[in-house]
Amino acid sequence: MINRKILPKNIQAIFFDMDGVLYDSMPNHASTWVESFRRSGINFPEYDAYLNEGRTGPATINIAFEKCGNRQATEDDIKTIYDTKTELMQAAPEAPIMPGMKEVVRKTIEAGLKVVVVTGSRQPSLLARLESDYGISRDNVINGFDVKRGKPDPEPYLMALKKANCKASDAIVIENAPMGVESSVKAGIITIAVNTGILKPEVLSDSGASVVLPGTEELLKHWGEVTDSAINR
Repeated sequence: MINRKILPKNIQAIFFDMDGVLYDSMPNHASTWVESFRRSGINFPEYDAYLNEGRTGPATINIAFEKCGNRQATEDDIKTIYDTKTELMQAAPEAPIMPGMKEVVRKTIEAGLKVVVVTGSRQPSLLARLESDYGISRDNVINGFDVKRGKPDPEPYLMALKKANCKASDAIVIENAPMGVESSVKAGIITIAVNTGILKPEVLSDSGASVVLPGTEELLKHWGEVTDSAINR
């Protein structure tokens, strides 16, 4: 359930993460990260892929080398691993749309709210689908190419606020990853987490999420509480 008391009084914008929120793409991301690192001699656990979801690719690679490789990643390491990951992602099965999310986005747009996608991903296979699947144009997407620091830094969501011409107190973020939650909370935005992966729910609440729901279908079930507030404002 989403407690209306936590919602902004004047909702203007909703910011959606992409992987694990709009698309069930995290299994592909996790497996391709694990395999890409394995080919470079790094044992990167699947759980860590979920923990680090939302970071830019280079940042994830740097962290993996420090934690699992006991050395700093070089520019060649970063290029080799990310090129391998991109190749594997392009060969992976197409990630399905998350249950209920087309309806959530449709209701959000119909309520007159600004929609911005905020993702650390640079994977063209999913970014290219946002307009056809959700009606979200490139102008309303912030991705890993657009940021210098990326999640968990607040930079991506501060950029979203600027793009939406919206105050932090008038926006809501929908996230599924601790790095993303931390980023949005640092930007001062109320955050609803959907736990669509393998993480323990307390990881998301400990990162600062105001609400943790067990999936996107549960989000849809309660989304009227958000859109009704916007329509009746």
